[in-house]
Amino acid sequence: MRRADRLFLIVQALRGRRAVPARRLAEQLGVSLRTVYRDVMDLQLSGVGIEGAAGVGYTLRRGGEVPPLMFTRDEIEAVVVGVRLTDAFAGERLSRAARHALVKIEAVLPDELRQRSGRSRVFAPPVASRAALRRRIDALHAAIESRRVTRLAYARADGTASQRDVEPLCLAFWGHAWTLGAWCRLRRGFRDFRVDRIRGLETLGETVPEVPERGLRAYLEAAGAGDALEP
Repeated sequence: MRRADRLFLIVQALRGRRAVPARRLAEQLGVSLRTVYRDVMDLQLSGVGIEGAAGVGYTLRRGGEVPPLMFTRDEIEAVVVGVRLTDAFAGERLSRAARHALVKIEAVLPDELRQRSGRSRVFAPPVASRAALRRRIDALHAAIESRRVTRLAYARADGTASQRDVEPLCLAFWGHAWTLGAWCRLRRGFRDFRVDRIRGLETLGETVPEVPERGLRAYLEAAGAGDALEP
């Protein structure tokens, strides 16, 4: 998280509340207590009306309010549930970003909606066994963004080992499994690879060529989902 974002979130987290312990701020922001103390001191020196001290808690003097975000109760619950699902099933990169986004949103919500955000009874419990899968999703996500040809060590449904050089295009979550949509150079066509069957992957130095017939839009049209890219 950028320091500027962190300073903004500290100010917003104190808005309209009684003394907030530094430890709670540290947990929300995912930083150390020392970082919180330093950031609060910098904000105070810059003229932000933060009162309090380490070990006591911090408050924001009147005048620091910002207009609340206009969410309905159902909308804020949808955001919370979306963050929980992302946290449980996506790669660590998106999981971390989703948690940070929720902190930012909650920081500027009016009190009623902020409390509502913690009362949702729709959960997606994290499972420790997904750790390796999350790392694989992150690696594939990075390969897609950097447009790098990727070599997969893949296991077919019958367990037979296979090696494929692919041009990665997208990731999709089907509720029970993640798949990688890609152009397979071995089969010379679009293929979907279950991420949990990828035994290893290597990002090669070659950049995916700009060939529309092998690109994302062509893949989605072939899958019958051509409107997925529409705004």
